[in-house]
Amino acid sequence: MKYQLLKTLILPLAVTITLATDLIWTDTTEHPVAEFPWFAAVLLFLLVITVLFFFTALFFPRFREIYQAKSPFYSGIILFLCLVNILTAKTATLPVLYFPTLDRIFGVLAEESLFIGKCLLYSLRLQLTGWFFGALAGIGTGIAIGFSHRIRYWIHPLVRILGPIPSTAWIPLVLVSFPGTVSASAFLIALAVWFPTTVLTMNGIANIPNSYFEVAATMGASSRYAIFHVGIPAAMPHMFIGLFNGTCASFITLVTAEMLGAKYGLGWYINWQKDMMAYAHVYAGLIVMSLVCYCIITLLFQLRDKILVWQKGVIKW
Repeated sequence: MKYQLLKTLILPLAVTITLATDLIWTDTTEHPVAEFPWFAAVLLFLLVITVLFFFTALFFPRFREIYQAKSPFYSGIILFLCLVNILTAKTATLPVLYFPTLDRIFGVLAEESLFIGKCLLYSLRLQLTGWFFGALAGIGTGIAIGFSHRIRYWIHPLVRILGPIPSTAWIPLVLVSFPGTVSASAFLIALAVWFPTTVLTMNGIANIPNSYFEVAATMGASSRYAIFHVGIPAAMPHMFIGLFNGTCASFITLVTAEMLGAKYGLGWYINWQKDMMAYAHVYAGLIVMSLVCYCIITLLFQLRDKILVWQKGVIKW
């Protein structure tokens, strides 16, 4: 009983310790003074939320079970931020230039939210355009290679030779082949998604037991019906794994692709601020990019669970 109560109290306790450390311990003079104590404001907000969660957990058993399972992890994150705050704002143990205070990082997220939001919208346009066409091409190529011996003969060697080449290595050729930087950047992102999606899709088709098609043929199914109603659904688990890998690769490519003359975008923002040695802005951009990547992959997993109902929960995110 005491252990369960401790698991319920640990999160508000961690926030309280971190807030008390920030308020009581005087900041070092080596860091620029923040105009507003953003880290303390965030901690106060979290303290209110965690206290509400604590009292909710006392009266709702189902919520208490979920809350107690997650609270040690989030408490660890809060205490890690407390350690970072000590090593930067309080003692300047870490290099001041490369490790700004949390007040400055949260201040960038708050004060430049409109501009970062504009960069985010630009990146999402580029990311989703490239991802859509890359996923479509990858699934189409994988299905064609998986079901056609003739296409496999001609295309599969090209996939094996050209696919492993990093998409950013094609930048010199892409710049002279596309009319604008937006289309060139979208192509690089599509290329990063295309290869893993193609490989996993054709491998998924290759691993389908022949008995599936034999049963379909016995029941009078045509070749077209067998492909679209037997083969493709059976290969979908591998397709989604390819899409997950391609999504992660596309975010890596996005940072480089937005260097091709882009005026906005998260990748452009991070590189621009890095050149300006404004590392608080760099970390703020990385936080936003990581949250966006997390949300997109989470949506993909939810889509996967709805389409592949029989495999729900087999691969978790």
